[in-house]
Amino acid sequence: MRRKWVALLLAALLVGCATHRAEEGPRADVATSLPGIVSTDTLEAWLRERSVSLVDVRTDVATYLKDHLPGAVFLHTETLRASQGGLPTQLLDQSSYAELFGRLGFSFERPVVIYSAGETHNIDATFLAWLLAGFGHPQVYVLDGGYFKWLLEHRPVDQRYPRVAATEFPPARFQPERASLEQAERAMRTGDALLVDARPPDQYAGEAGAQVRRGHIPGAISHYWQSDLTLGGFGHVWKPAAQLRAEYAAQGITPDKAIIAYCNSATEASHVHFTLRYLLGYPRVKVYVGSWTEWAAKAELPVATGGQRGGGAAGQ
Repeated sequence: MRRKWVALLLAALLVGCATHRAEEGPRADVATSLPGIVSTDTLEAWLRERSVSLVDVRTDVATYLKDHLPGAVFLHTETLRASQGGLPTQLLDQSSYAELFGRLGFSFERPVVIYSAGETHNIDATFLAWLLAGFGHPQVYVLDGGYFKWLLEHRPVDQRYPRVAATEFPPARFQPERASLEQAERAMRTGDALLVDARPPDQYAGEAGAQVRRGHIPGAISHYWQSDLTLGGFGHVWKPAAQLRAEYAAQGITPDKAIIAYCNSATEASHVHFTLRYLLGYPRVKVYVGSWTEWAAKAELPVATGGQRGGGAAGQ
C-alpha cells in the first residue's frame, strides 16, 4: 500500500512539474533554448556540415557587399526599430518581426548565427539575439569575436549573395524580456530590481551624451558593456564565465536579484542582458527598452550625475 501511495505522489509531482513548464512557455528549457556564443572554429565546422541561417549585422551595407561570411544575409539593425508616439528606437510589433525574419529565411529547425563587426559593435548581434529569444527560437548564437576575428584568422569569405528561400516564421508569442518605464521607475524608488547602466562611464557620469539631459538613473550601477570582453587571439571575445561572474558579483550584481539593464536605446543593455542571462544563467534580467532616451526626456524624473570613472563604477 505504501508503495502505491508513493508511486501516485511521484506521478502527481511529475504532472505538476510538466504543467508548470508548459505554462512558462518556450523559454522554460534553459539548457536547450537560451542563446549562446559560438567560436570561429565551431562555426567554420558547422558551415561545412549543416544548414545554418547566418546573418551579417554590420552597420554599413558596403562592408557586406565587399565580402561576408559564406552564405550570410545582410540585416541592418535599425530595421528592427522605429519611432513610436514620437519616441525613437522602439520595438516593432510581433507580426512585423515575424514577417522580417521569415523574409530572411529564419526557421526554428535551423540554427541562427549572428555576427557583427566585433568588439565595438557586438551590441548589434546581441540585440537581434534578444529579439529572437523573445520568440522562443531554440537555436540562436552570436559569433564570438565577430567578423574581424574571422577575417584575421584567414577563414573563408565570399562576395556572392546567398540563395535564401523565405520561410513562414513560427507564429509564437513575442515575449522579450523587457522592462517598462514604470518598472524602471519603481526599481529606482523601491529597490525591487537592480538598475544596471551599460553605457560608457562618461555618459553615466553626465559628462557626455546626446539626450535631452545627461547623467543616469539614481541608484543605477555603471557596468560598461565592453568591459565583458577581452582580447583573445585575433579578436575581442567574451571573458571566461568565472571571471565575468566574479566581476559582476564584486559590484553587487548577483543572480539572486532582479536586474533591469538600460543604456541609451536598448542595444548596449542587450549585451549586458546576454552576458548575465545567457552566459551566466541569471534568472531575472530584463532590458528597459526606452532606456535613457525616454527617461531623460521626462522632466519630472530625477537624474543623477557623477560617480567613479571606469567600466565598473558604482552609481551614486
